[in-house]
Amino acid sequence: MTFPAPTPSQTVGPFYGHALPFARGGEIAPAGHPDTITVHGHVYDGAGQPVSDALVEFWQPGPDGTRRGAPGSMRRDQVTGEIVGRDGIAFTGFGRVATDADGHYTVRTLPPGGVPYLSLIVFARGLLHHLHTRAYLSGLTDTAAEPLLAALAPERRDTLLTVPERAGVHRFDIRLQGDGTHEETVFLDFA
Repeated sequence: MTFPAPTPSQTVGPFYGHALPFARGGEIAPAGHPDTITVHGHVYDGAGQPVSDALVEFWQPGPDGTRRGAPGSMRRDQVTGEIVGRDGIAFTGFGRVATDADGHYTVRTLPPGGVPYLSLIVFARGLLHHLHTRAYLSGLTDTAAEPLLAALAPERRDTLLTVPERAGVHRFDIRLQGDGTHEETVFLDFA
C-alpha cells in the first residue's frame, strides 16, 4: 500500500525561519534604557540536544502594567517595503527570536509590571502545535503567592524560574521533553 506525500499541514516544520524572525526582534527594551534586563537560554529537545531552528516569542506588559504595547515600532524600508526592525525607541511588549546554531536565544526587555513573569510561545521542529510557558523572574517572584507555582511540585516549579547570573541577567532554558536528568519545562494548556 502506498501513501500520498504529506501535505504541508501534515508535515512538521520548521517553516518559520524565512519570514517570522525580524531584525532586532529580541530588543524589546528601548535602546539604552537603564532598567533593561537580559533573558537568555537554550532550547533543548528530549535527548538534551540544542534545537537550532526553534522560534521563541515573548509577550509581556510594560513596566507600568499596561498591555497595549506600542503601535508602529516596526519599521519598513521605504524603497523595498521590507521590515528593517524596531525603531529603538518604543516599548512593544513583544519580541520574537530564532535560536542560533547552538540552540541559544537572547532578549533584552524591561521588567514586566503587574506580573512577575514573561509569557513565552515556543515553535520548534517536531511540534504540531506551539507551546506556551512562562519565565518567572527570580527576585521578582514570591513562589508561594503565585497560584501556578504554588500548585507545582518543587522540581516542576524550578522549570519556570529564571536563574540569575548577575545583575540584570537571567538564564531560562526550555526543555521540550525531559531527558532523564532534567525535567521537561512546564507548558500551559490554554483551552
